[in-house]
Amino acid sequence: MAFPIKTCVICEEEFELRPDKPGYANRCPSCSTPESAESGGQSPLAFGDREANAARREAMRNLLYRRDS
Repeated sequence: MAFPIKTCVICEEEFELRPDKPGYANRCPSCSTPESAESGGQSPLAFGDREANAARREAMRNLLYRRDS
């Protein structure tokens, strides 16, 4: 069984799309491996995002469930 031939969206090289290929289906193995290594750690903004999301949830809760005075 032949595997489908795809073209990488980054380097525009052709590659075989195999079931065990790591990374994205539209990127060749050499273009998708560096990105997977970079995304392993959390960004320094992760804690700020959590705080902002918590503030948004609290504001929505106050708007939706506040009692009419």
